Amino acid sequence: MATSTTASQEEMKKALLPLGYRDQCSALLIPLNKCRHKTNFMQWECEHERHEYEKCQYEDLMRRMKELSKLKREAAQAPE
Repeated sequence: MATSTTASQEEMKKALLPLGYRDQCSALLIPLNKCRHKTNFMQWECEHERHEYEKCQYEDLMRRMKELSKLKREAAQAPE
């Protein structure tokens, strides 16, 4: 199921996204890559798209770190 920041498998396949980039922020990477190709990779042209993608990546990292911390806490508290 695709969320607002996750593209569907068909969209990712059509955009030729490598498997390593098919994550929670894939729907933001597709327009960023299109912008990059359209502007010949001029870094100042796609700042907004890049910022949105990097923010999504950061928030995803924080979410995964919190989830890992929670799992570690639960494992430490579990009776042996």
